[in-house]
Amino acid sequence: MFNFFKTLFGFGTSYFEEKDSMKKFLIVGLGNIGEEYAETRHNIGFKILDSFAIAEKSTFESARLGDITMVKIKGRSLLCLKPSTYMNLSGKAVKYWMEKEKVPLENVLIITDDINLTFGTLRLKTKGSDGGHNGLKDIQNVLQTTKYNRFRFGVGADFGKGRQVDYVLGKWSEIEKEQLEERLEKSCELIRSFVLAGVNITMNQYNGT
Repeated sequence: MFNFFKTLFGFGTSYFEEKDSMKKFLIVGLGNIGEEYAETRHNIGFKILDSFAIAEKSTFESARLGDITMVKIKGRSLLCLKPSTYMNLSGKAVKYWMEKEKVPLENVLIITDDINLTFGTLRLKTKGSDGGHNGLKDIQNVLQTTKYNRFRFGVGADFGKGRQVDYVLGKWSEIEKEQLEERLEKSCELIRSFVLAGVNITMNQYNGT
């Protein structure tokens, strides 16, 4: 806890106690800050990390460019980040915490919504385009690469022409709410698998589930 506050207020150089960079992970859930966005489809990255933190008995605290919490899993250290930069400037927070904590790119996982996947479908990829997602677009521009791990959570595309923004910034339907808890549990399993088993095994086990 003392190390945490040292980092928050600038007294320390690192939030990680772990010195081995390959055992450090940065798990980033994308979303927008503010109560009006809390239960929207676009904020599934925040929601997944909130569920993960609860499952691991950890709590978020405000820090530079976002809320962060540390989770330890079998010798691995996970810095979980919910950027406070708003979705379209997510890259700034990702780059800052990567560089500050010396987390290798292959140990970074970005969690985001995807309208191209049916609701609740999970898909992990190691590279690819931003798919029109402004958060991923900014991360790609800031990091200057498309080769980073991204965990896409399907939110579906049940909207008419010109209604995409309203849909992703809209609230979950009652049917989606009923199914969401199980999907969040599965998403937490995917994060643990990514950290412990690696990206390839995790893709084979969870993609499309």
